[in-house]
Amino acid sequence: MSDPPLIIPVWIHSWMEIHDITLWGAADLHDFSTPRDESGERFPFAISWAVRMNPQIMAGIRKGPNQAYADEYAGVNNRINEQSVALTAEIKRRGFRSKPLAASERSDTVNIKGDFPHKTAATRAGLGWVGRNCQLITRLVGPWIRLGTVFTDIEIPCGPTIERNFCGRCMRCVEACPAKALKGSAWYPGIPREELMDVHACDRWKKERYFQYHKGHNCGICSSVCPFGLKVLKKKSGLNLTKKGLQ
Repeated sequence: MSDPPLIIPVWIHSWMEIHDITLWGAADLHDFSTPRDESGERFPFAISWAVRMNPQIMAGIRKGPNQAYADEYAGVNNRINEQSVALTAEIKRRGFRSKPLAASERSDTVNIKGDFPHKTAATRAGLGWVGRNCQLITRLVGPWIRLGTVFTDIEIPCGPTIERNFCGRCMRCVEACPAKALKGSAWYPGIPREELMDVHACDRWKKERYFQYHKGHNCGICSSVCPFGLKVLKKKSGLNLTKKGLQ
């Protein structure tokens, strides 16, 4: 007899609803080098979710970041980090291994990256694809989100994995990037980051011009011009999206 199909535990659905998380899923990370737990063991899965940014603020930074965006960026990151710690604790309480991934933390300042790409977990969980702006894009809210990730060993249904981009021929983010850091390449799983963008050019531009906003960690211009994001402002329902609408 075949094994019974995996199902997502009811308590996870309830936890997400309580924390007002509408776009989330699980990612199979067996083929990736994930962070290790206290015993040195890696994690085979992750729970990934998105928290929406204020669309008016996102649409208002097409000429560069401002204080409202910096505050929103910090506030959403703090919310995600609080959710990550809470979900990790709940998973451990139920007898599984778990570890949170910080919302925006550079553990490798030379290569400008964190312990693991949130976008990898998100694409494997089916939340969206990576656009030419090197950010996760969801079909109806675009890149106007921040991502949360919690690693675990809970065996639950994953994906379906997103393995192609849906940006078509759009190059608006590439054309809008003031640092000329975006290469214009179409994303696919496993593409080297340097084929999508010059992260050092992006980092230099932000630090030289926007240092007042989190020491140059904020820009957002390439996100603000994304058609998938801008369409949210054209719909009355855009500010009250359901899970079905986000997916």
